[in-house]
Parts: sequence; structure tokens; C-alpha cells
Amino acid sequence: MTGNALLVHGLSSDSESWWRVAAALEADGWDVATVDLRGHGYGARAESYALTDYARDLDDGWDLVVGHSLGGAASVLAAQRPHFTKLLVLIDPVLDVPVADEAAIVAEQVAELEFTAESLARDKPHWHERDRAAKLAGVQRVDPFAVTRTFSDTGRWDVRGEARALTVPTLILTGDPEVYTMVEPELARELGAVAIAGAGHSPHRDKPEETLAALREWLAAHQ
Repeated sequence: MTGNALLVHGLSSDSESWWRVAAALEADGWDVATVDLRGHGYGARAESYALTDYARDLDDGWDLVVGHSLGGAASVLAAQRPHFTKLLVLIDPVLDVPVADEAAIVAEQVAELEFTAESLARDKPHWHERDRAAKLAGVQRVDPFAVTRTFSDTGRWDVRGEARALTVPTLILTGDPEVYTMVEPELARELGAVAIAGAGHSPHRDKPEETLAALREWLAAHQ
């Protein structure tokens, strides 16, 4: 099966973060579109940055949607609509932000706004230089208010129930629990998630070959 595919980025990234995945899917025959979410990249600035707002911005009618992190959570909500997508792939989606952890997670996200080319090269030496450049561009272009208000406007960040209720065929690829993942291990087992060995929160940037291989294998099984 091929058709039209939508790629949905994570917080403080934008459409450029999908350069490798987009090229791979296009090589396999998919017609690929990417999106700059509200407040990100060249997307419009907004009055509200709740998860429901991001989900509402995503159009229906896709054969495949791939969402990372925030984009994964928004895609889970959008997939509650019957005509959103025929296939769904979630890459280390943020399905739940525990109340006790929220302040630390927000602080980490705000700290990303201070990334420089030098700090990314130091902290992400395993990333392709184009991934580092795309992440740097993402944090430079994001509306700083979007970073904090995605949490405050959302309130209690918890789409675990919606993830459990998905009826569309779904692949969840997580980071390695021994490295870092935003998907709690018990929930990952419950949802049948596949961990990418050696990857952190961005498997498509940390372990791109392994991530693309898992994605392609799953898509081939759903031809």
C-alpha cells in the first residue's frame, strides 16, 4: 500500500526534521506532505496551543500519518476521527506527562531554546549534521510561548485512553528504555510498541537506519 502520507513533527521542531523519513517514503512511492504545526516553523502563531488545537489543525483523508513526540500525541487525538488516516505510526509519542514530572519536562523544553550549533554538536554527535541543522532552525523559529503554553493550555496531558481506543492499524516505535523514552514501559508493552535499540526520544534521528527498517517492515505487512 502506498498513497498520501503526512509527517507531524515534535515540540520545537518543524517540517525540516523529517528530511530523511520523507525521502525514504517518497523513494518507496508515497506522496509525502509535512506540516509546520501552529507556532512552529512557518506555521501561524496562535492564541492557544492545547493538544486539541494541534489535532484540530490536522486535515483528514490520509493513507498514512507519522507523528513524533507532540506530533504523535496530536495524531492520536486526530485519529479518533473516522477519516483521519488509514495507517498510523507514532514515534516515541508523548502520551502522558505525569503531574510530578511536568515542571522538569517544561524546563528541559525551554532549555532547548538555547541550543547552538556548538551545543548540538557536543550533545548530539551521533546525529547527522542535517538533523542538527534542522533542530537548530526549529528552536530558532518556534514561538517561545508555544513551548510553555503547549503544557499550560493542555492542562492534564494524558491521551493514554485515546491511544488504547485507536482502531486504525498503529505502529508505535519508542526509544530504548535503557537510553530514554517518553512512553512508560508498561504502557509500551500494553500497546505493543517496538523499542529501537540504542535510541532515545528521537529514534528517526538517533538510529535512522533501524527506525526506517522497522517502519518499512510494518508498512510492507499492511500492503
